[in-house]
Amino acid sequence: MNPYMNLVAGFERLVVDGRSLPLGGIPPRPRPTIAPDAPKAVFFAPHPDDETICGGLALRLMRESKWNIVNASVTLGRIPDRKAGRLAELKNACAYLGFGLTQLSPNGLDGVTATTRANNPAAWAPMVEAAAKILKEHRPRAIFFPHELDWNGTHIGVYFLVMDALKMAPGFKCHLVETEFWGQMQTPNLLVEYTTEDVADLVAATSFHVGEVQRNPYHLLMPSWMQDNVRRGSELVGGQGGAAARFMFAQVYRLRRWNGSQVEDCFTGGRFLPTATDPASLFV
Repeated sequence: MNPYMNLVAGFERLVVDGRSLPLGGIPPRPRPTIAPDAPKAVFFAPHPDDETICGGLALRLMRESKWNIVNASVTLGRIPDRKAGRLAELKNACAYLGFGLTQLSPNGLDGVTATTRANNPAAWAPMVEAAAKILKEHRPRAIFFPHELDWNGTHIGVYFLVMDALKMAPGFKCHLVETEFWGQMQTPNLLVEYTTEDVADLVAATSFHVGEVQRNPYHLLMPSWMQDNVRRGSELVGGQGGAAARFMFAQVYRLRRWNGSQVEDCFTGGRFLPTATDPASLFV
């Protein structure tokens, strides 16, 4: 008898049982009181659902550090007939988590890719202006966006969109929090621990993107992904051959700083952020 059979079967059973759980329609968690002058972070989400899949550190900043989190929706996907539905789902997901919501364009931008940037500067320029407008309006202390090798064309496009927008805001300084989903980062420097409650709320928020998770129930695999991030991030962030982080769930990020004209490192080496540490301590 394989002693690990029950362990693996338990993972399988949980995912199968999860298919019967409700999609969206879950009462929102109480949002902490956020001061009008609280530090602000803006999450440039390539698609509706990126704010829930990759937004764990933003969620911790809101709940633990009382930051104001604003999701800046870049696109509403590539299918015209789904845009209205995806916007409605996005509003519900952000309301569940307690995130604010703004859009770069009422109908979402189209063609946010590195190819557009290289071959169609006339189409690219107004997109960059829209992103720069968000930065100038909100003056965030930190911005979240995908890293430059995140495989998906729109994710990579949003990386360049944000970096180009920063260059249009001379003198503006902030921290840069680069996320990953489709393509793994080769040089992350931050591993952020989440509680079971954090992950459950991120999964629940992702379930509000009903049309997407009905097609592919990826929300049910998020806990396993968060666990694998601990395996991978422990060495990528903590150093090859180092001791594994004593985390159950985590995500990897790359934290750097925009000094007003270029990117610079915040610290040398890598850092682990456990749940016992105030996440605002990263942004000093």
